[in-house]
Amino acid sequence: MSRGIPIFQVDAFTSEPFGGNPAGVCLLAEPADPAWMQAVAGEMNVSETAFLVRANPEGALGLRWFSPTTEVELCGHATLATAHVLWSEEGVAPDQPLRFGTLSGTLTARRSEDRITLDLPANPPSQAALSPDVTDTFGVDAVRTGAAAGWDVIEVATEKEVASAAPDLAALRRHDRGFILTARAGDDVVCRVFVPAYGIDEDPVTGSAQCVLGPWWAPRLGRADFTVRQLSRRGGVLHLRVAPDGVSVGGNAVTTLRGTLLH
Repeated sequence: MSRGIPIFQVDAFTSEPFGGNPAGVCLLAEPADPAWMQAVAGEMNVSETAFLVRANPEGALGLRWFSPTTEVELCGHATLATAHVLWSEEGVAPDQPLRFGTLSGTLTARRSEDRITLDLPANPPSQAALSPDVTDTFGVDAVRTGAAAGWDVIEVATEKEVASAAPDLAALRRHDRGFILTARAGDDVVCRVFVPAYGIDEDPVTGSAQCVLGPWWAPRLGRADFTVRQLSRRGGVLHLRVAPDGVSVGGNAVTTLRGTLLH
């Protein structure tokens, strides 16, 4: 791997440094070896590191995401962080939409003033009973539970129950999927997200989880537009618009580190 690769750390879904979810963003001149990308993601040691390369002849920017332990198929906050880097650090015109070619298809990003909006695929959950070892692990009284591709959803009655939950992460690590704990909070929604099997015990703010939460909550709230607050220690705010086949997820981002990767 050649020297002198631009790399950034960006806090996504926040307007304040050291909030939201930190993501690494690595700008590549050409496709890189997956083992090298995995090593870089482990070195960055944030929820996900994005690797961007112009590799699509149709004009989309090639984008891949790695957690500290594995490649993932979809990452909202690292996509938002990548768009932020291109607009704020790389001189891309702010009125120019971005298209990313990914394992989850082509994703688009748009900028309006200081907010970035991603158009992500919907992943609608079905209401379903979860295995007792999952619900017992969270130690909460579930109002509803559901399942979608890669995710389990546990809905509880109050924001306080979401904030105070202390799941057994070692037990969750045995399940090859993510877990969304959520509740209605007035006119909007709160959540926490846990993905221990992918090396992320509790994710600070999770764009991909909104592909599940949007379809889960829109019918119950009776509207397509609402705000989700993720109640992790760092916290974050996501603005959702739900359509039948997709979820638009909007938020802010702040660059906290810019540098050069030497190896």
